[in-house]
Amino acid sequence: MVNGVMIDSNTKETCDGCGRKAVLHDMQGNEFCDSCSQIARVVQADSPVLSRICSLVRPDLQGSEDGAQVCAKNMPVELPEVMDAVRYRTRDRELNTWYVSVSELRGNPVEIFASTAFDRDHHLQSRISNLTTITRLVSLVLRHVFLGEVLSLEKTIKQLHRSSRQKNDLPDMLTRVLSRYVKYPVKKDDALEKEEKCL
Repeated sequence: MVNGVMIDSNTKETCDGCGRKAVLHDMQGNEFCDSCSQIARVVQADSPVLSRICSLVRPDLQGSEDGAQVCAKNMPVELPEVMDAVRYRTRDRELNTWYVSVSELRGNPVEIFASTAFDRDHHLQSRISNLTTITRLVSLVLRHVFLGEVLSLEKTIKQLHRSSRQKNDLPDMLTRVLSRYVKYPVKKDDALEKEEKCL
């Protein structure tokens, strides 16, 4: 369920690994198709095998560093199930109280969340939607910087889509515009295409 809407478990989205449309499986913040999930499991469970294969199929990586070392160095760090977090209480210029939580891994920020006790307030919905968008995208960047998580247009669009609280709010508009640049576009129904032409 996303934003109160039931999502079909067979819904196809873009795989972070290969970029194809498929039913995806979550793995340390990345979402992979069946094939990429198998590769990712090898990376997790048996990195020496992966390093050996890297050195065999990419001999050009061997130089000052062994190809196996290059592969190992570039593998993303896993996001653990439990992390330390610090919560900050702050106020905006209208004196609304907000709580910002930062999840940390080895002292580095890897996720950020923000909430307020007034999140059901109708007047704050647009602001909360925009805040959710900001925190989702900042978290995506933090995981890329500190954990090596893959960044892609498709993943950015997915985070924008999940931030939307109602039709035609800012995240929804950005989702529709940026979706035009996806290399593997989702087949749209005629009604949606007509609506987008009117933008």
